[in-house]
Amino acid sequence: MLKHRILRLLTLALVAVLQACVYVPKTTQVFDPECQRVSKHMVLQEVQVAAIHGCANEACIALIVGAGIVTAASVVISGPIVVAGNVAYWFEKKAQCQRAQP
Repeated sequence: MLKHRILRLLTLALVAVLQACVYVPKTTQVFDPECQRVSKHMVLQEVQVAAIHGCANEACIALIVGAGIVTAASVVISGPIVVAGNVAYWFEKKAQCQRAQP
């Protein structure tokens, strides 16, 4: 019983820390000295959309848990997009770099 309460409180605390943050893919550009060109790279960027303050009742707890679920879902969806984007940018870089060399 006490073990379940502690686990529930820890889960709620973790969700509260992550509340209303979503992760979106962002493309950055960096200069690649090896190929003498600008290369693209994708990263996950954290974006805070809202903050929940002063909640104590059941509705607020449900709202916080829902925000945690949205955060987890955004990581699960955006993560593979970033990986696939970086693979595509890597192939693009390799193709253009080979053409640039004499």
